[in-house]
Amino acid sequence: MLTSREELDAELGEAARAWLEAALAEAADDAARPPTAADDATRSEAAADDAARSGAAADASRTAASPYASPSWELRYAAAGRHCGQRHADSVRSLLLVEARAPLASVTRLYDQGTAAERRAVLLTLHLLDLGDTALPLVEDALRANDTRLVAAAVGPYAAEHLAPHAWRHAVLKCLFTEVPVAAVARLADRARGDTELARMLTDFAAERTAAGRPVPEDLRTALALTAPAGHPAPPTAAPAPTEES
Repeated sequence: MLTSREELDAELGEAARAWLEAALAEAADDAARPPTAADDATRSEAAADDAARSGAAADASRTAASPYASPSWELRYAAAGRHCGQRHADSVRSLLLVEARAPLASVTRLYDQGTAAERRAVLLTLHLLDLGDTALPLVEDALRANDTRLVAAAVGPYAAEHLAPHAWRHAVLKCLFTEVPVAAVARLADRARGDTELARMLTDFAAERTAAGRPVPEDLRTALALTAPAGHPAPPTAAPAPTEES
């Protein structure tokens, strides 16, 4: 859960508050700076790459980008944990992204070059930035990972708003596979309601686990119950796996 600026000011020490103040000022200065032709070209290229991201070409383009072209607040982003503590790092990084009105080029660079913690903060903040659906490749990348912290962050409000139905259903299944609580899935009830394809996928998954003698996760039953149309009972799951006593 992200912490507000007011809450951070109340919890951080004097040195950390001063560091945060300076970092946010740098981010605000960058946001206020009129875009140059080079900025426009960079952002257009990044948007085109992400919209058509197929793998090698986009990766090579980002890897080739010079780190010296990064605005100073991006360096602050990486140092947030060191100066404000790991407990507050997500919130500090999120504030920097919002204050800078981070464009797709910056968001992509911070995600691609960042640690797992830095990537998580990007994912947690996407819905607060004016990016439309152009940052979906970052969400899709996180959902391919086995890091449960990234998976949980990837299924937040941005995914709920922009992931296509097929990809969103697989994101729900990814949570079940990796034991990420389905409570992390933003707007699960809204998107699952009446989704017969999701119900089929969940039922098949439950049947596979039962056939293998493995328990059906309670979260699967929770998600399946949400797929029922309003006023209709939830579809049944497979019977519980037999125990040795039975």
